[in-house]
Amino acid sequence: MKRRFVLAALPIALLTLTGATAKKPAAKRAPAKAAAPAPKPAPLGDTVRIVMVTTAGTIELELDHKAAPITTENFVHYVDTRRFDGMTFYRAMHLPWGDQPNGLIQAGLRGNPQKIFPPIAHEPTSQTGLSHRTGAISMARNAPGTADADFSILLSDLTSLDADPASPNPETQAGYAVFGRVVTGMDVVKAIWDSPISPDKGEGPLKGQMLDPPVKIITVRRAPVQAPVQAPAPAASPPAPVQ
Repeated sequence: MKRRFVLAALPIALLTLTGATAKKPAAKRAPAKAAAPAPKPAPLGDTVRIVMVTTAGTIELELDHKAAPITTENFVHYVDTRRFDGMTFYRAMHLPWGDQPNGLIQAGLRGNPQKIFPPIAHEPTSQTGLSHRTGAISMARNAPGTADADFSILLSDLTSLDADPASPNPETQAGYAVFGRVVTGMDVVKAIWDSPISPDKGEGPLKGQMLDPPVKIITVRRAPVQAPVQAPAPAASPPAPVQ
């Protein structure tokens, strides 16, 4: 399944965010199992910390559950069911203008029918108040409401991906769904972006943007919740002397 970002500022109409290749005829096999219903996750606060361990290093994310509850709960569903373990960052988009690094990296399940859950409702930035700034994590999609498990992390500000309700273009009206940001590990994001790229893999505008080899994501977990540190109780005052 193809995932794409539309960059209104680009001369070309769109850039597709996907690692999918041309489909080959496949032998008949048993139908894929229906996606399991989303379990009730452990209570989520306003924010959720996620630790993503990759072969290039560790990235820590802070998801904004308060602003983007649907998208955050979807991501946590994949985390809690371990479906993100073993996936890869498979694409790095390098934009040749502006301050460098400029672009994004993408990871996900690439439409794997054995692992993806049903798509989720779109949460535009005009609704959430979030924006495609450096370090943002944002869902990839086709039409609004088709996002499932592919996402990107931005190396630079790409606010042309934000929703613009005043635009006559339906894609630009919807924009893409930011739901968190990197809090530590942007050096790892940069290292993945700098990884070798195949000159031949990928189709259309994706050609020359596919990582070769992809960077493996070993585990994705919720960060342990730390109990708040309580200040020590003040020492008791000595008794007043008896007069």
